[in-house]
Formats: sequence, C-alpha cells, structure tokens
Amino acid sequence: MTQPTTHPPRARRRERGSAGEHQGAAVKAVPVKSLNDLVEIGVIHLTRGKVISKKDIAACPGSYPIYSSAKDNDGKFGEYGKFLFDEELITWSVDGGGRLFHRPKHKFSVTNVGGVLRILDESVLEYRYLYYALTLRHSEIAFDWVKKAHPSVIKKLYTDIPVPPLPEQQRIIGLLDEAFAGLATAKANAEKNLQNARALFESHLQSVFTQGSQSAAEGRGKGWVEKRLEEIGKTQTGSTPKTSDQTNYGDFISFVKPADFNADGSLDHEKDGLSEKGLASARVVPAGSVLMVCIGATIGKCGYCDQDVTTNQQINALTPTDGSSHRYLYYQMLTEGFQRSVIHRSGQATLPIINKSKWSALTVWLPPTVAEQKRIAAKFDALVEETQRLAALYERKLAALEALKKSLLHQAFTGGFDRLSHRQSDRLSHRQFDRLSHRQTPPPL
Repeated sequence: MTQPTTHPPRARRRERGSAGEHQGAAVKAVPVKSLNDLVEIGVIHLTRGKVISKKDIAACPGSYPIYSSAKDNDGKFGEYGKFLFDEELITWSVDGGGRLFHRPKHKFSVTNVGGVLRILDESVLEYRYLYYALTLRHSEIAFDWVKKAHPSVIKKLYTDIPVPPLPEQQRIIGLLDEAFAGLATAKANAEKNLQNARALFESHLQSVFTQGSQSAAEGRGKGWVEKRLEEIGKTQTGSTPKTSDQTNYGDFISFVKPADFNADGSLDHEKDGLSEKGLASARVVPAGSVLMVCIGATIGKCGYCDQDVTTNQQINALTPTDGSSHRYLYYQMLTEGFQRSVIHRSGQATLPIINKSKWSALTVWLPPTVAEQKRIAAKFDALVEETQRLAALYERKLAALEALKKSLLHQAFTGGFDRLSHRQSDRLSHRQFDRLSHRQTPPPL
C-alpha cells in the first residue's frame, strides 16, 4: 500500500476548550497575519501536488480520489489505486481559479495543478478556521488561466488573516458550519427547482411528439404524417466568404456561427456580419427558417431565424415551402429521437459531421394542419418563457446565496460575530434561508 507523504512534525495541539464558554467574549488585540507570515514562522507549509497521468491511473486502478484543478464535483479529477495523503489538509485549484477545499482526513491524492496546505502547528490554527478565512480572501481576488493561484502567489496576496486563540476559532467554526449547512440546503433546493423547471419542458417536448408519431405509426389516425426535411422545404449549407478580404465583412446582414445560437433557439445577430459585397459569396437563409449545427462538438444544436441571415459552413438550414411552421419544426428537432438520428448519421469519427444530403433525408412528424403546428409551437413558446422566468429566478437566488455566504464570512472575520451566539446566528440565517429558498414551481400545463 502506498505510504502517505512525509512532512515536518506538527506541534502538539493544546487541549480544546469549550466553545460555549467563550460565546460573547470580546477578542482583543487579535494577531493578524498574512499567509506568507504563517509560512515564515513555520505554522503552515504550502506545496503543490504531483503529476498523475491517465496512464498512471490506468496502470493502477482503484478507489482513492484524485483532486485536481476542477471547480466542480468537489475538485475531483478521478480515482486511483495509490494515495499521497492520509490526513486533514486544505487544497486548492492552482489552474482553475484558486477555489479552496477543506479535506477531512482520508486517503487521497492531489495533482500538480492543485495546491496543498498543511498546518504544522495545530496549537495555533484550526483547519476549518483557516479554510474559512482563506475562502474570504479568495472571494476578493480574481484568478484566471493567466493569473494562477500558485503557492508563491497566494502567500503574498492572502493577507489580513486574524489568528485568535483556538477557543475563538472553534466558536467561529461552529457558527459558520451551522450557517453554511443552511446555505447548502437552500442552494440544493434552488438547484433542484431549476433542474425541475428545465425537466418539465423536456418532458412535455418528448410527450407531444412521441404521442403524435406513435399514434400515426400504430394506425390510429389523427392525420399525423412523416416527411423528410427535403419534402417540407429548401435545405442548404452555409458558406464563409474569404476572411483574408476584410471588405467581405460588415453590418449589412448577420453572419451566424454555432456560438451565436442562444439557449432559447434565437440567434445573436450582434456579433458578426457581412457586407453587401460579402453577401454575394454567401447564401441567404430567409426569415422563417430553422437551423442546426451539423459538425463538431455542438452538433445537433438548434435555432431559428425571424429575419434573413447568413451562416458559416457548419450550419444547415431548412426553409419551409409548404407552409409548415418553422417554430414547430425547431421544437421537434430538439426531441431526443431527432437528435439521436443526427448523431447516428454523423458517423463515429473524432469530428462528428452530418452532410446536407443525410440531414435533408431526416424525417419529422407533422400534424394534419398548419394551424395545429402553430398551436403546438405557441404552447411551447409559452412554456419556454415560463421556464426562462423560473430559471432566472433560481439563478438570482443562487447568486443571493453566494452573496450571503460572503457576507457571513466577512462578519466572522471582521468582528461581526463577536457578540453573536449560535442560537442567534441560527435564527438569523434560517430567516434568510427561508426567504431565499422559497419553493416556486411552474404552473400545470
């Protein structure tokens, strides 16, 4: 079995006092240190993890977690048959924005794009206290892929860290643990409601088109018919005028690329455009068309246009000529069945692609009248609007929860919690959590 990484001996931690004995006690002349100060006086040690390649993981499979620069999933990169650490630590993402993580004692590894903080003198600092203090400092600094959170960088940037006696640290830990548990619950509720709002739309989408096509296929009538895209209207692939000639580009007509598809299917017309000269080397997609990305990582992404546009060669378009509703067709192209057909016909190459002829041969189901198409599309339009409203609401709540978290951290490390008891903090935070996590659900269809 892999032995844990060796490190300098830690100073023995003093006997913990009861946090309750210190509630309400004012802390005077609290030492304030920078991370660099704490390194220099031997209280903490900063380092980075080690290179762990996919080849290493394949050669030694196992269940010990590997933490890296990932911001999501608690920073977990994968699992391994070996481990570097078997102790309580603080880790952070060096390359992914500097986010910090408190790691309770367990067997794990950290890659070279993750940082490791070890407390050498536990008579001075508690891990969770320092984790909370550094989280506040991190929230005040913007790291990115250029300005990375290297150990040599953060030890100079993370300053103004109060270092009160351990009983006061334990009191603050207790308050923040309690408050953040409520925050985590409220955040989970908001995220669940956001997922439910989106799932409702997906469920209704599948239900409408599956029921219509199945009833027709089983001979129950209702007038639904299956048609190829090329039977409904004109299909075409976009093209890109010569980029070496900048006179091809301007604001005469929008030039749409895959990145210009919005989440609701509308298009961003403000990014790029062609000049009147450039239009001569492109193909116009008329208003009332439906568009789809047909190559690359975003293959299957759908959109529609309510004004004339041009597109690059990654996009195919269908302009109905039989009176069909382009919005109805757009919604059907979002269905799991249509998307699966696109992927199936794109081949298994590294770069998936479905050419115009294969795309034009894909089929959709049409109800007996255009009026019925428009009724279905209008119902989806209303559902999309409601889903977007709820999504915006839940995203505002998530942002408010993050702001509350930062506010609580700021209070904790600027004396705002000095006279605040656990019970008072609990009552305060729960009132805020109840307001922020109030459940709202979409109306029934």
